[in-house]
Amino acid sequence: MSIEQTACEDLKAFERRLTEVITCLQPSALRWRVVLVTVSACTAIGAYQWLTDPTTSEVAFVQSLFNHLFFAISTLTLAILFLMGIHKRVVAPSIICCRTRQVLADFNMWCDDTGKLVLKPRPTASS
Repeated sequence: MSIEQTACEDLKAFERRLTEVITCLQPSALRWRVVLVTVSACTAIGAYQWLTDPTTSEVAFVQSLFNHLFFAISTLTLAILFLMGIHKRVVAPSIICCRTRQVLADFNMWCDDTGKLVLKPRPTASS
């Protein structure tokens, strides 16, 4: 096998692996997006109920939170999710694509959002 054939096989293997990694991350990222949207919606609904309650301004802050446990629990859950890194899990496939593109740029290549490699045209020497 020539050097060019070996290089071509290596590129094909790299592309298959990159595509596999991105494909495997997509369902997980979708699940985390659903969790994030659900908890955010619960927090927004709870916040609306908390803010529109006329007794909120009349009682202490802690008592107000005890009166609106739905809001307190959903806010706490949202904070814990962000502390655990849900924002990274939601965008994991795009982070991998972005970092791969940065590395591939040195080799005059690019990859799309699914992990398929794209060879850029060779730069021509200016005369």
